[in-house]
Amino acid sequence: MTHDIETASLAETAPARRGRRRRGGEKTGPDLFPQKPFKQPRHIFKPLEAVSADELEAIHDASMRVLEEIGIDFLHEEAKQILKDAGADIRPGEDRVRMDRAMVEELVAKAPAEFTIRARNRAHDLQVGGNALAFSCVASAPNAVDRDHGRRPGNQEDYRNFLKLSQFFNIIHCVMGYPVEPVDIHASVRHLDCVADMLRLTDKVYHIYSLGKERNLDGLELTRIGYGLTPEEFVETPCVATVINTSSPLRLDTPMLQGLIEMAKAGQVSIVTPFTLAGAMAPVTVAGALTLQNAEALAGIAFAQLVRPGVPVVYGGFTSNVDMKSGAPAFGFRLAQLRKLVGSRQPDRLRQGEHALQEGSGSL
Repeated sequence: MTHDIETASLAETAPARRGRRRRGGEKTGPDLFPQKPFKQPRHIFKPLEAVSADELEAIHDASMRVLEEIGIDFLHEEAKQILKDAGADIRPGEDRVRMDRAMVEELVAKAPAEFTIRARNRAHDLQVGGNALAFSCVASAPNAVDRDHGRRPGNQEDYRNFLKLSQFFNIIHCVMGYPVEPVDIHASVRHLDCVADMLRLTDKVYHIYSLGKERNLDGLELTRIGYGLTPEEFVETPCVATVINTSSPLRLDTPMLQGLIEMAKAGQVSIVTPFTLAGAMAPVTVAGALTLQNAEALAGIAFAQLVRPGVPVVYGGFTSNVDMKSGAPAFGFRLAQLRKLVGSRQPDRLRQGEHALQEGSGSL
């Protein structure tokens, strides 16, 4: 349990200095790790134009055709009813939902162009949108390793230590997932201990997993209590984020839709992130894979706006490719980086109507 954990102090936010001095100026000893104050960096360069405006428009148009003519599966009855009531085309007995492009663009336009995710320590509030950048620690690693004990499966002690490191380093602006999976805690209650540890050991913005309605509700309520907000205040104050992954190609499953619904109802942030791997669940070409990514992301974002108009969302993207010999996901390849460059421009196409979105790689 977490009752014996030392809570992160809200006062422990001053930048580390190169050395501490007594009143008379005598140095008492160096700091072990000098670092700059907590501050989000900003984009200072114009984004690279990997494709022309016409090519970008062609990808967007193809995405709209996918949503209009092919559709996307919503594997959740409440979600389908919400969409049907809004005018989406859903045939009896089917999960496939088709949405008119005018409907999609109108809904996406309701999302805020920029917003702030409130941290428990207001000095660590997270700015999203505009030219703001944010770095998170790694999320969902299965193993931990160090010089003394070598490699081992994740456990609660390592999880807590990684949270403490995330709190200490000012270049880490948020905790978008469990730094390591504490598999020594039963999966049915793991989220309770993990969110409680996040509240106690860090005062930065953090993430809760969407693994079913009950776990979302538990994470949201723990956050509300930890922040000391009333239900009315909480729904008007973005404090926590979740990642919503599509089950590509063209599917949103029940746990993800439950998470999207509960986060939107609570006024909290969903990072809609298609996991599209070219050559596996997405077309092998750059344009084809990005067409699928854009269609799936916009479907999830539009749905969130149906649940609660104006709720903050993030346009996520994780389009890479697989090794065509082994089928394993591949990272760092030239075409994967090209997909990121082009994918990051797709929200700009939507911003022409003051739409609100940030393209990322699965996190802020």
